[in-house]
Amino acid sequence: MISEMRLGDKLFSTNIVQGPLAGVSCAPFRRLTWQHSKPAFICTEMISCKTLLHQSEASLQRFIHIDPEEGPVCFQLSASEPDELAEATRRVTAQGADLIDLNCGCPVKKIRSKGAGSRLLSSPSKLYRLISAMKQNTHLPVSVKIRVDGTSDEAFNQEIARIVTEAGADFLVVHGRHWTEKYDTSCHYEDIQFFVEQMKIPVIGNGDIACVDSLKKMFATGCAGVMISRAGVGQPWLIDQLTAEMRHENYNLPSAREIGDMFIEHTSQLVTLLGNEKFAILQARKFAKYYARMLANKAELCEKINTCEDMKTLRKICGFYFN
Repeated sequence: MISEMRLGDKLFSTNIVQGPLAGVSCAPFRRLTWQHSKPAFICTEMISCKTLLHQSEASLQRFIHIDPEEGPVCFQLSASEPDELAEATRRVTAQGADLIDLNCGCPVKKIRSKGAGSRLLSSPSKLYRLISAMKQNTHLPVSVKIRVDGTSDEAFNQEIARIVTEAGADFLVVHGRHWTEKYDTSCHYEDIQFFVEQMKIPVIGNGDIACVDSLKKMFATGCAGVMISRAGVGQPWLIDQLTAEMRHENYNLPSAREIGDMFIEHTSQLVTLLGNEKFAILQARKFAKYYARMLANKAELCEKINTCEDMKTLRKICGFYFN
């Protein structure tokens, strides 16, 4: 259940985390979540170590910028080479990270083809070297985010539990699906419970958490904490709401107008971060449907947003539909 959570030498007042989301989890999203909820920490988008080491600082702002108004940030890195990961770990530590995570769950073909993401689950010796490289180059808590073997022919759970422990990771995040499974496959809670029972370090459970019932189901695995992912998009208040409901407290959901204002703020902050209004609005098109999930005319709103190219028009559209 909801409680304090210690990860490495850091103590957090809650054990609910907002996870990494590709194309979403940059500073504007994180700042808005901090305004309306108080998770233990929020993750960045997954950042390739090659990108981090070889692109200009200006082009990296989307990935590395930390807003002064946000709370603890966990930088999630993608890597296949220990030397690159070591240098990337030093850089994000200097950048102001509070925790650092290694992605070992991404199922995308181009990530796996580089020997990173979920491909590491079948390369335990390389995974050991990568975790060791992180531990040797930062004083911050280090974690690994994995997928599970589930009902697949692969059987890596036991070996991954051993490797993560021996390499000295401070905690483990477990997404309860195999890397080949889509979101229409139910979370394998029994696999998450396996890691909870096998490991002496904290395990954070991830998968299908969107309401109090699903939150309770995840906590029933015995995990030390939970990670909310997709459900947090367009609902920056969700963690605050779930915390209140778990404590049997009343929670007043924001009005449609307030939600519209959040969408505008999110997009406006993206404009500031990216320095390009049109590009920021192209990004905003991807998550408009999540802010509009409670509107009866959601499809119509999204159609309008998909033709919008400037903030003035976006504000006008939101003023009409979010009322």
